[in-house]
Amino acid sequence: MPAEIRPARASDIDALVAIENAVFSGDRMSRASFRRLIGSSSAAIVVASGEGGIDGYCAVFCRAHAKVARLYSIAVRPGVKGLGRTLLDAAERTAAARKAKYLRLEVRADNARAIALYEMNGYARFGVVEDYYQDGATALRYQKRLEGMKPPVARQAPVEAGRHIVQ
Repeated sequence: MPAEIRPARASDIDALVAIENAVFSGDRMSRASFRRLIGSSSAAIVVASGEGGIDGYCAVFCRAHAKVARLYSIAVRPGVKGLGRTLLDAAERTAAARKAKYLRLEVRADNARAIALYEMNGYARFGVVEDYYQDGATALRYQKRLEGMKPPVARQAPVEAGRHIVQ
């Protein structure tokens, strides 16, 4: 069944926190952070909503007039597969709509699945940050040029069974 891609609402916070707690063992966004970011002028939380509620989200930070946006997080509820690329696309379109020319992100060096997703979708590694995460794990820094992207549109996207997380 297709998922609806849309901006997060305050009524989504419980589901967002549940996904965050199910997917990440550390470096979690708090309920207060989600509340603050929803509707923020410098951030966007985009959700993938299916028959069972919220299946995943992405968080993009982009200050006014900034040329670089940051993909802070992508998380998909355990048991849902194939949504990472859809949420990455939503993050890119969100950043492009806010006039960012680049989207940057950090990913755990031990997260091979996420690294493969980013590299298959045109992201280039440009840095390494040791001891980046709460548990001391290393982060790899990636970037993609967004110029020429179309603005986001509400659309339906397929949802499959399984799990994918990007931190």
